[in-house]
Amino acid sequence: METEKQNDTEKGAESVAGASEEQPDRADKPKRPPMTMTQKILAARASLDHVKPGQFIEANLDVVLANDITGPVAIREFEKMGKKRVFDRTKIVLVPDHFTPNKDIKAAEQAKELRDFAKEQKIVHYFEVGAMGIEHALLPEKGLTVAGDVIIGADSHTCTYGALGAFATGVGSTDMAAGMATGKAWFKVPAAIRFELTGQLGKWVSGKDVILHIIGMIGVDGALYKSMEFMGPGLENLPMDDRFTMANMAIEAGAKNGIFAVDERTRAYMRSHRSKTMEKQAHTYAADADAEYEETFVVDLAEIKPTVSFPHLPDNTKTIDQVGDVAIDQAVIGSCTNGRLDDMVIAAKILKGRRVADGVRCIIIPGTQQVYLDCVKLGYAETFIKAGAVFSTPTCGPCLGGHMGILAAGERAVSTTNRNFVGRMGHVDSEVCLASPAVAAASAVAGKLADPEAVFKSKKRPIRIGKDISKKNKGDRNGKSV
Repeated sequence: METEKQNDTEKGAESVAGASEEQPDRADKPKRPPMTMTQKILAARASLDHVKPGQFIEANLDVVLANDITGPVAIREFEKMGKKRVFDRTKIVLVPDHFTPNKDIKAAEQAKELRDFAKEQKIVHYFEVGAMGIEHALLPEKGLTVAGDVIIGADSHTCTYGALGAFATGVGSTDMAAGMATGKAWFKVPAAIRFELTGQLGKWVSGKDVILHIIGMIGVDGALYKSMEFMGPGLENLPMDDRFTMANMAIEAGAKNGIFAVDERTRAYMRSHRSKTMEKQAHTYAADADAEYEETFVVDLAEIKPTVSFPHLPDNTKTIDQVGDVAIDQAVIGSCTNGRLDDMVIAAKILKGRRVADGVRCIIIPGTQQVYLDCVKLGYAETFIKAGAVFSTPTCGPCLGGHMGILAAGERAVSTTNRNFVGRMGHVDSEVCLASPAVAAASAVAGKLADPEAVFKSKKRPIRIGKDISKKNKGDRNGKSV
């Protein structure tokens, strides 16, 4: 492929085996307009010299993804098109993860439709229960997504793969069907917002706190149909699992996609997660120094505190020292946002030697079978069970109000998931507070929203006190509005 000029931060960097870096332009080549990371990827996959915000393009696809909810709809649309075969059976990925293991007859029928299509089309990357995981945790782990890819998924949190320097975005099931048939999709090139990260995260602070802080700052429509592009010296201090979490929630700020600059951490991750069943070649695209960004925000990671998003929008945020006395009925640790091994490590550290508070249900859901197995090998599964938590097979479960932890009227959960809309996890009169694994685990022990440091320092099991909110009540146990 034709490659372009890289910026100074990428010069001389070690490449992933089989990857290509941008190369300096020839002196006699006309200078093209500057572009962002996202714009460069879209230009390359559309075979264009350059693109600009607002331009409509058709791009070649590297991965087309669906799950047991969106997949059946896409399959029916595919069949209506009269197509007999998908464009490339190695580039279609089907993951039954939302209502699986099947929660009821309807879920079983949807999963069967996905399974039958995978058999008929000889889809290489179909992940059955027992081999699957939550899709956005599973694909990077399997090496199916790499830097420079263009990825569409019939799931809004497909933007997760931007952590690897890919363009990844959610689409509807009809676009998914067209992608399966043609290997192409049309896009309107997004404008971009730059997030310059500096400093280093403090104790008990993670990528979840950073992205909640950012969404609280710019709002749920603050990046509407824009690319959120993360870069800066603070990246070197940000683990990959935190980057996946942040990219995952770009959609919660209205973004078309979130994307991280590729650095040595990214390359190391891709080297250690290579697919044996999908031919992949990573391509690194760095934003031009004079690329146009509509806004630039400087985020000092050292200033971020543990953060909680209160009902009923992700931008309704407060730092842990501002939350007050807010009792909970359930804590959920997992999902495509926070179901990776680093998340399990943090939860185990807080729960070890402690007990979940009386009257609180703590549900821990690893993102993949590999994460599940690692938890068993490392003793985390035993820690969770001894603490009084449920340790589940990988599934989206309660995140979308599917199963494995639905809330009743008047109940409140603290959850490491990504959305807290009205009725998201169950009854319309229930509430969800979004938080990091550290805050969720600490809250499970305390019986209320809690500072991880305060719980970690305390060796005594807290006694849960306060009024019951099982009655129709939107406030905390003292009747105060949340």
